[in-house]
Amino acid sequence: MPTMEDVARRVQDLPSLPVVVMELLACVGQEGLDLQVLAGKLALDQSLSAKTLRLANSSFYGMPSRVTTIQQAVAVLGVHNVRTLVTACSITGSFSNVAGSGFDLPGFWRHSVGTASCARALARPLRQNPDTAFIAGLLHDLGTLVLATRFPDDYQAMEAYRRQHDCYQAEAELAVFGFDHAGIGGALAARWQFPQEIQHAVASHHAAEALDAPSLALAVHLADAFSHALNLSGSSEELVPEVGWQAWRAAALSDAVCLDVFAESERTFHDLSQILVN
Repeated sequence: MPTMEDVARRVQDLPSLPVVVMELLACVGQEGLDLQVLAGKLALDQSLSAKTLRLANSSFYGMPSRVTTIQQAVAVLGVHNVRTLVTACSITGSFSNVAGSGFDLPGFWRHSVGTASCARALARPLRQNPDTAFIAGLLHDLGTLVLATRFPDDYQAMEAYRRQHDCYQAEAELAVFGFDHAGIGGALAARWQFPQEIQHAVASHHAAEALDAPSLALAVHLADAFSHALNLSGSSEELVPEVGWQAWRAAALSDAVCLDVFAESERTFHDLSQILVN
């Protein structure tokens, strides 16, 4: 079985995110970013340009007329939404294939986009930034992809253990590997130079006992459970993780807010999954 040091080396071997993504991450919070400069950067990447246009024309934005140029799309979406989309596209494109025939990559990305959508919907009641919450939700399970792509045989052994004991994935990972995917995902978020807040949220999204106040990590913890509960991955083996009592009490979500979050999450997921999941 691989050690945590082996996994850390594999994380460091993963490619860096594209320059345009790093530039967009660096400009978070900056005012007056030149939209024309941003549009020019996007126009150099045909795939990102096409996905940006698809998002601007999606029902999520409800534009009265069709958006036909990348400049129009950037103006419609705004810097923050473009940043989120470009980052999401780059993340999903960083793992183009998965060794091992048993891994459901489309299902994995559907759950990730579902969690991102739920995190975005939870951001307002939990007083978090919606775009940051979306990216943290999208990243939350990337440690799973590191294990599945870099250690496929060991990952299959973990999956066999999970099925045999009918337990949560994190429990099976601890039993087989000695560590779980959350910490690995946090290390990958650090490798890709995401903000510390996102790194912490990814690494601690299963640490329910420590989530006792509204935070980005709490939003991702709840979003993960909500995405499983809504079965946005479409998996026949869906298992909803437990929500910690302290976490649920800290969130203080009313029934009405939960229903609104579910509805908004499903709308966002419908549009974005068609763009981000092949």
